Amino acid sequence: MQISMFAGLSGAEPASQGSPIDATIANLAQLRDEGFCRVWMSQLPYELDLLTVLAVALREVDTIEVASGVVPIQNQHPMQMAQRALTVSLASGGRFLLGLGMTHAAVTEGMWGIPWDRPVRRLNEYLDGLLPLLAGEPANATGETVTTRGALMIPGAPRPDVYIAALGPQMLRLAGRRTSGTCTWMTGPATLRSHVSPTLRQAAADAGRPEGAVRVVAALPVAVTDDIEAARSQAAEQFAIYGTLPSYRAMLDREGFAGPEDAAIIGDEQTVSQRIDELAAAGVDEFVGAPFDPSPEGRARTRALMRSKDTSCCSKDTPC
Repeated sequence: MQISMFAGLSGAEPASQGSPIDATIANLAQLRDEGFCRVWMSQLPYELDLLTVLAVALREVDTIEVASGVVPIQNQHPMQMAQRALTVSLASGGRFLLGLGMTHAAVTEGMWGIPWDRPVRRLNEYLDGLLPLLAGEPANATGETVTTRGALMIPGAPRPDVYIAALGPQMLRLAGRRTSGTCTWMTGPATLRSHVSPTLRQAAADAGRPEGAVRVVAALPVAVTDDIEAARSQAAEQFAIYGTLPSYRAMLDREGFAGPEDAAIIGDEQTVSQRIDELAAAGVDEFVGAPFDPSPEGRARTRALMRSKDTSCCSKDTPC
C-alpha cells in the first residue's frame, strides 16, 4: 500500500512567518527529502488558490507528486478547471493529480449562492466536459446543470489522473465508471471494506474497465503518541466540524464511530502500524495520513512511522 502525506495551505510545515507559498515550497521539499512520493493538499474556500500555488511550488520542488484533495466543482466551469489543471500538469512535468469534490451545502449555498442539488447529475455532466479536455480533445457536452463546448490549446501538458471524493453508492459507481478512483475522509476500515472498495471496483468492472483501473485512497488523521487521551481530545476538537457535515457524519455512523476522534488513528508505533494494516486489508490502495500532533517532534515521529509502512514501488527504499 502506498503511504502519502496530507497537507494544507494553512499552517504548512515547516512553520513560516512569511508567505504561505514559501511555506508550501519548504514543506514539499522537506517531505520529498524524507522520502514521501506524494502529498494530497486541500482547498478550503477562504485560502489561497491551491492550483496557482502548486504551479509555482512544483516548478521549485522536483520529484514529488501533489494531488488536490479536493477542489470543488460548483464555482468553476469544466473548461476553466481543465485549463488550470493542465497548466499545473505542464508546469510540474506531469506530477499533478486532480481530485474533485462537491464540497458542502454550507459552502455552495451559504457562501457562493450556488444551489447544492442533483450532485450525481452535476458531477457526471461536469466530467462530460472536463475529461475530453484533459485528454486534449474537444468537448461537446450539453447538460442540464452545465454545458461545455470547445477545445483547449495547451500542447505538451500530460493528462492528470482524476479522482473524486465519492462516499455514497451513486458517487462511488460514477467514480468507478469514469475516474481513477475515490479519495475518502473520515471513513473507517469496515466501511471501506464492505462499501467503498466493492462498490467502486464493481462499477469499474461493469463498465468493462481492466482490473486495477481504479484505486481507493483513504485519508485519516494520524498521531503516533504515548499520550492517547490527549491526542483523542485534540482530534475531537480539531476535527469537530466533520462530525456535523452530512456526508462525513454518514460515514462515521456507518462505522459506529461517535465522532472524528474515533476515526483518527492514534497510538504508539505498534498500534498505528496495525491500524494502517487494517486499511490495506480493507482494500485501500493508498493511505493519506494527516498528522495532527501539536509538537514538531510528535509530527516527525508520525511521519517516520508512515514512511516505514510504505510498500509501494514509489518508495525509494523499495525495489519494484
